[in-house]
Amino acid sequence: MDLKEKLQILADSAKYDASCSSSGSKRSGKEIGNTSISGICHSFASDGRCISLLKILLTNSCIFDCKYCLNRRSNNIKRAIFTPEEICEITINFYRRNYIEGLFLSSGIVKSPDYTMELLIKTISLLRNKYHFGGYIHAKAIPGASPIYVKKLGSLVDRMSANIELPTEAGLKMLAPNKDMGKVSAIMGYVRDNRSRNYVPAGQSTQMIIGATKETDLEIMQKSESMYNGYHLKRVFYSAYIPVNKDNLLPSVSMPPLKRENRLYQADWLIRYYGFKVFDLLDENNPNFNILVDPKASWSLKHLDEFPKEVMSSSYNDLLKVPGIGVTSAKRIIKSRKYFTLTFADLKKMGVVLKRANYFITCNGKYNLNRELFSKNFIESNLILEDKMTSNNNYEQLRLF
Repeated sequence: MDLKEKLQILADSAKYDASCSSSGSKRSGKEIGNTSISGICHSFASDGRCISLLKILLTNSCIFDCKYCLNRRSNNIKRAIFTPEEICEITINFYRRNYIEGLFLSSGIVKSPDYTMELLIKTISLLRNKYHFGGYIHAKAIPGASPIYVKKLGSLVDRMSANIELPTEAGLKMLAPNKDMGKVSAIMGYVRDNRSRNYVPAGQSTQMIIGATKETDLEIMQKSESMYNGYHLKRVFYSAYIPVNKDNLLPSVSMPPLKRENRLYQADWLIRYYGFKVFDLLDENNPNFNILVDPKASWSLKHLDEFPKEVMSSSYNDLLKVPGIGVTSAKRIIKSRKYFTLTFADLKKMGVVLKRANYFITCNGKYNLNRELFSKNFIESNLILEDKMTSNNNYEQLRLF
């Protein structure tokens, strides 16, 4: 099998892994490639740049038989495996052609977790030490591998991830009986306790498959919140279940639940950056997000008695509760109102999304819409219409060929 065919197979096999994220690390020196504090991710950096990385598997062969995975051992698919030198050759050549800025390397489990980790470590060590590649590298740790391998891999990469796969132990035992959530937690705990400027400097992340099992959004977000608090994760990625296998234990769906995935990401953002807690957004009586309205707007509609908020006097935390006002625009409002009286035109220039915020704010005592229309039904129907007009569910990993 030639290198191009291997690349086609193993790049395609990697597209179901969502755990690529911005790095947050910085490295300088006389190496090929670089990574900046704004980071490298699969789509956009924190400074708005569209950036790219090569996302491949070392191999799509696997000794495990997870029901939801295309690469499970019982599937009759074409298998391939890269040598460490081949991955180095592809990465350096792609970088020199300005196709990529970094590498995301994952793998099926071949022979054993330790054997697979040895191959990952050998590959990345060659990239760093022989080819002097200083660009961003995100590697997937293999649960069950010996701590010595986890230690070595973390010293070579910017970010490391260990995928929790499913939100609950029961779900994991049903669909991935070879996997053990405790082994994933052990890696997360090791990274948390040893992370430094020279060890996984960009932190760690994980991924959960959404919709393959019957957990509620409340259960999913509680799991995420506990991992953020317990392991200091940079990101939890939510991957909508894609029906690639037929099995009685798998749900019968024709399309992945992308809208639900989107709502989980929005809620995750609120928890990490906006001061919300899981039970602010969901509870036992309402354990799932409203697919028609984003979580922040849904919370605002439930607490409409707290609105509209006056932008000239509301606290920073209160401004963050307003749909259409983000962290950056809230900071700009707080800073600017010290010097002059704000107008709606000023708010728009600051990045406030007025077509959403208009329903929930007053500016210097003025409401920008007909105040008689300030009602839950009117606002909700307009937000739903706006969401339908702006939503785009055509998510797809870019192909190399």
